[in-house]
Formats: sequence, structure tokens, C-alpha cells
Amino acid sequence: MAQPRISAYLPPDIDPTKAALAFGRRALPKLHEELQSPELLMQQRALMALCDLVHDPEKVYQAIALGFLESLKTLLVHQDQTVRQKTTEVLSVMASHSIGREGLIRSGVISALAGLLDDPVDICRKNTHQIFDRLAKLPEDNEIGCTLDQLEEVSNYSSTPQLDLCCSLELR
Repeated sequence: MAQPRISAYLPPDIDPTKAALAFGRRALPKLHEELQSPELLMQQRALMALCDLVHDPEKVYQAIALGFLESLKTLLVHQDQTVRQKTTEVLSVMASHSIGREGLIRSGVISALAGLLDDPVDICRKNTHQIFDRLAKLPEDNEIGCTLDQLEEVSNYSSTPQLDLCCSLELR
């Protein structure tokens, strides 16, 4: 008689690096709770899932309304390089949407990002420069702009040629 065999391997369609998402309106609030968790693996999984969700401008709007930017701002200085990398990746994708660019400037994430211009992890620096590049491409007639203090703070951290693109942000 045949015995059932239980495999120790996960099914091929399950990715252990991504957080299980709730459905509908509960997905982003659940991820927000997981981002604030003290457990490193839970934060990493939440960031992986959030990277997929923020490609949708509607989800970016919801994330900004739920206060994700403050949580992401605190994760920019995390000691784990994967958390910093995925956080900058999330912010970079958010900056590709107009609502995301406005949210990043209004929330003051620019000064927090300035510290990552000298990060030892290459991908964090690349994502940070990509965010500044996307922020610099705001339409000229847009009322959103960074303050002179924010630009001075960024320029104090690093004087790279890529930083010159930040100077094209509209000043108030």
C-alpha cells in the first residue's frame, strides 16, 4: 500500500521573501503595521510586498494617506542594508508617480535621503540618485518645491555631479 509523502520543500508558487497580503483596503494598513514591527524578517517581507504594490498610483496615494512616508523615512537609517535598499527602491518607484513626488517633498524625505548619498551599499546610492533625478523632473508650474534649507542640507552631505540635478527643484 502506498504511503503519503510530505515534502519539506515549499510549493513552487510560494515566495518566502514576500509577506502574505490582506485583500482589498486592508492590504496597505497591514503592511504598515508590519513595517513598524521590530522583527527584521517581517520588515523585509513587508518592503518586498510594498515594492510590488507601489507601481499602482492609486496604491501610492493610499500609502501616503496612511503615513507610510514617515515609516519609510525611519527605515532609511536602518542598520540592515537590505532594509535600506528596499526602502530606497520603494521611494524610487513612488517618485515615478506625480502624487508620490509631491508626497516625498511635502513629507521632508529629501533631508533623510541626503544621508544615503554616502551609503556603503551601491544600490542604495543609485536609488537615492534616481529619486533625486525624478524629483528634479517636477513640472515648472507645479506649486510643490523644496525649501532652500532642504537643498543646503543635501549639498552638505555630498558634492557629487549627480547632486546638481537636485538644484533644478523649484525653490519656494
